Amino acid sequence: MSRKLIAVVGPTASGKTSLAIDLAARLPGDFEAINADSRQVYRHMDIGTAKPKPDERAMLTHHLIDIVDPDEPFGLATWLELANKALESCWSRGVVAIVVGGTGQYIWALLEGWRVPEVPAQDELRKELESRPPEELLVELRRIDPDSDEYIQPQNVRRIVRALEVYHATGKPFSHWRTKHPPEFDWLAIGRRLSRRELYARIDSRVDAMIAGGFVDEVKSLRALGYARGLPAMSGIGYADIAAHLDGEITLDEAIRGTKFGTHRLARHQNAWFKSTDERIHWLDDPIDACAIVKPFLEA
Repeated sequence: MSRKLIAVVGPTASGKTSLAIDLAARLPGDFEAINADSRQVYRHMDIGTAKPKPDERAMLTHHLIDIVDPDEPFGLATWLELANKALESCWSRGVVAIVVGGTGQYIWALLEGWRVPEVPAQDELRKELESRPPEELLVELRRIDPDSDEYIQPQNVRRIVRALEVYHATGKPFSHWRTKHPPEFDWLAIGRRLSRRELYARIDSRVDAMIAGGFVDEVKSLRALGYARGLPAMSGIGYADIAAHLDGEITLDEAIRGTKFGTHRLARHQNAWFKSTDERIHWLDDPIDACAIVKPFLEA
């Protein structure tokens, strides 16, 4: 069995899961999916992370979903290790792997063969860094790692803190660890292309469906299980907004609007990872065209 994988990429709500399921149904052979969404790894967080529904998982087996609790640390290094194990499992059984997700850092780290430092969270250092003004942290990061502006956006305080944490732990800037080693497999990336207006409409519709489907109760349940609002997993889009509503800080309508606008912003950030001009990605206006692209790749 050749070592090949298909990556289905793009912004949130663009139809990646349905596209992967459709490919697996239409093409000959056995297929399994590997989740590349940094939020869908958490147990008990189903509605707000838009996990594949049970019937979708019945049609296509998904790896790396529901693998850690919301209060457990999880990051790129762990995901890469688990993703590579899942890939080896698929290939050993003659299964074609479809990596599906919108976390661009995860996707490109796998496809480009990034070297990632296995540095656990440094709690005391992290608290000290998080207590400082973000502008000050950015200046420090730019000083020790001038190349950081290529991979960390100024407003992404969490990634700035992580980059400084890695530097203090290893003595080397984060860009040093982004050295790429070509992976020992062939890959094909396909993406769903939507206009911004259509994408935002799909996002808004999905958020409304989440609320109707019990998203508020899901956040209540998480809090009842003891998962605090300040956890990284609980600070994600939607969860933070609903938690603020439950604490009486904002109305439900305001929480819904915040979730929609936050998801719009996430989609823009994801589009920065998956650029429409990136010739490595086969962008599809119509998902029906996917089979015509993937089948020759698998047969080669």
